[in-house]
Amino acid sequence: MNKYIAEFIGTFFLVLTIGCTVMAGGTGGIPPLAIGSALMVMIYAGGHVSGAHFNPAVTLAVFLRGRCPAGDVLPYMGAQMIAGLAAAAVASFLRPGFVAHAVSADFAHVAVAEVLYTFALAYVVLNVATSKDTLGNSYFGLAIGFTVLAGAFAVGDISGGAFNPAVAVGAASLGFITWQKLWLHLLADLAGGALAAIAFKTLNPGDK
Repeated sequence: MNKYIAEFIGTFFLVLTIGCTVMAGGTGGIPPLAIGSALMVMIYAGGHVSGAHFNPAVTLAVFLRGRCPAGDVLPYMGAQMIAGLAAAAVASFLRPGFVAHAVSADFAHVAVAEVLYTFALAYVVLNVATSKDTLGNSYFGLAIGFTVLAGAFAVGDISGGAFNPAVAVGAASLGFITWQKLWLHLLADLAGGALAAIAFKTLNPGDK
């Protein structure tokens, strides 16, 4: 049970940071820095308890890579998605009166941006947090947080920069992306996670 609670806490504060920072009118480099930093510190805080996935796409990638028991997959994803909704509700309470403007982009641009940067995120997670060759490193949280920061800078204005189904659900609740396009974020993010697992296993055939 502790690991599921840790997943909830980490995901909650990640989504809350995204919501409150954007709703406060953060522009330029502020939101990506805040989001990347929140993910980094929550990974360092919860990594020893749950592995600090905080993202259903990462949970899928770690499962396909062989480092997450099948029995943990749905509970992890459930905790993450509930945390995303809870964080959106708290952000709305803290920032009353906010009127969101959903990111407007076509199917292809959203799909490509979300697949590629979710792939990058999950690929980094697998290499810095699950590989036997990087076992015991102290930089895993920084590497993962900075991957999200880079993605937010690069394509945040195209797709909303979710790279995470739990973030996408929270963002839809806040109006940052439309409910009609939520399925695309969910599918693209999970596809990116699955592709990262395939890439890791292909490049590291001896790391079981």
